[in-house]
Parts: sequence; C-alpha cells; structure tokens
Amino acid sequence: MVYFENWDEFMDEAEKLVVANPSGTRYVVKYRNKDGKLVLKVTDDQACLKYRTDQLQDVKKIERLTNLFLRVTTGAS
Repeated sequence: MVYFENWDEFMDEAEKLVVANPSGTRYVVKYRNKDGKLVLKVTDDQACLKYRTDQLQDVKKIERLTNLFLRVTTGAS
C-alpha cells in the first residue's frame, strides 16, 4: 500500500471514491502515540488510499474530509 505524500492529491482521490460509491466507501483514522503519527485510510474494498502525517495543523484537513463524507453519504448538498 502506497501512502500519498500530498494532502490535496489524497483529498481529490478520496472525494472521487466517496462520490462514486457513497454507501460502500469508508475511512479510518488511526493515531499511534508511540510514533506521534496519524494515518488516514479511505477504501471501497477495490481501492485503498492512505495518508500519514505527524503535523498538528493537519487536523483541520481531517475535519474537511469528515465533512465531505457526512455530506455525500447523507445526501445533503
């Protein structure tokens, strides 16, 4: 599995996955305190996208991803 280095590329690909299959796409957020790393994984069981960071300012970006998932899966515009 390859990790994305660029947040914008990761976000674009994640958005394509969730828009194509809103009910079958999910994402997981893992935090490893030992390493101080946060890992995001978006998958639809066909494609798997991962992004890893150790930067505190990336939390706002994660909020943007969560809002995208909520908006698309609930059908809100």
